[in-house]
Amino acid sequence: MVTNLNLTKYISKSISYNDYLVLTENLVAQGKTTGDQENTVHINYTKLNLARMHRLNKTITLTDSLKTILQHVKSKFTFLVVTETWCGDAAQNLPVLNAIEYASENIELKLVLRDENLELMDHYLTNGGRAIPKLICIETSSLNELFTWGPRPKELLKITSNFNNNNVPVAERGEIIQRWYNQNKGVDLQHELQTLINDNLC
Repeated sequence: MVTNLNLTKYISKSISYNDYLVLTENLVAQGKTTGDQENTVHINYTKLNLARMHRLNKTITLTDSLKTILQHVKSKFTFLVVTETWCGDAAQNLPVLNAIEYASENIELKLVLRDENLELMDHYLTNGGRAIPKLICIETSSLNELFTWGPRPKELLKITSNFNNNNVPVAERGEIIQRWYNQNKGVDLQHELQTLINDNLC
């Protein structure tokens, strides 16, 4: 777990989701991306992810059960998310987290870039890897960590963890992931967060 001092530092240097969108828009306009690997692949993913986020911002709908749980959150909490603009999973999940922030006056969504904050990232590895997005839920007043989530909904993680065993061609993996997100429409993420919020924040 990161110390309170470190969490304060990362929260203070974080940005809002709207500012993250502006950052992504500016990078796309300049033909750039975030992260240590500014290559054509990541630049193209950043452009694609911007379009995805704009689309999902208009179409994501929270479930009634999640809305109800959010009404029971009484203290202030920060959803600190480690991300990069080129990350496809982040583009799919951040709009849902933004909708949650919008629906609750007690949850604030803040974003930090992974490659600029590796000390933070390395405290929240997934199977030894720097997988993103990674959500860290923090009680704002005490800076206590309540739970983490990421980088993908559990059902999708099951599917992708079997890619190597099933010899799924690399070219098909992205299509499978994208198809899953398109069909799921953020429902699994909402269900998982509903349980975490109900168990930890209410």
